[in-house]
Amino acid sequence: MENSAIFEICSGLPRQGPGSDECTEKAFNSLPNLATGARILDIGCGVGMQTLHLARTCENCQIIALDISRPYLEQLMKKARKEGNVDRIETVCASMEKLPLKDKKFDVIWAEGSIFVMGFGKGLEYWKGFLKDRGFMALTEAALFTDTPAEEVMNFWQDCYPDIKTIPENERIIEDAGYDIISRFKLPVSAWWDDFYAYLGKRLDEIEDKYRKNEEAKSVIDFSRKEIELFRKYPDEYGYVFFILEKKQNSQSE
Repeated sequence: MENSAIFEICSGLPRQGPGSDECTEKAFNSLPNLATGARILDIGCGVGMQTLHLARTCENCQIIALDISRPYLEQLMKKARKEGNVDRIETVCASMEKLPLKDKKFDVIWAEGSIFVMGFGKGLEYWKGFLKDRGFMALTEAALFTDTPAEEVMNFWQDCYPDIKTIPENERIIEDAGYDIISRFKLPVSAWWDDFYAYLGKRLDEIEDKYRKNEEAKSVIDFSRKEIELFRKYPDEYGYVFFILEKKQNSQSE
């Protein structure tokens, strides 16, 4: 797939995956006993829609927004300056798989729609080492909502994320990785349509002609359209789940 096409699609969107300010705030409000000046690491932040809402919601928090795309981070800071939050947000351009940060430094790790890049279990294990003792993690992960999904659904996920699991299977991975589950909730359908797919569909229409003769880029566009149509047909069979977790006491990272 052509990186320039992917970036051009996603950079024109308010967020790079399903979610909403309401879901971000609901997850944040599930966190107990955050100290004044709590440090939050937002991993795979993209252009930072959730980063900015965290800054609005937690006025005393300090946030490090990390992403591998420098242009995304530049867009984030441009918005932060407009909102007057630039002094509480720092950006780091780096891979989530090799965090250039100190161990046990953060009160909260935040990751909306990004942990799949590493793999759910691997990400939970590795990132745990960057949390303070009894620190928290809030993240979204794709999950199947049924043990018997449609063949079309399974074929799609085998192509894009074969490690997708059911909610109970993900909960077992969480427990095995050394976390307690504080809360969890499914993202509503509106978090897919209103805040992501509505914008993605329009963006695909805008750039389709430009990439019509580029087969690799066209495959990205076609796949995105297929993704939208599949969710239209099967919104009850899969989606994102927001997990709010607490690192168990004396839980060690490998």
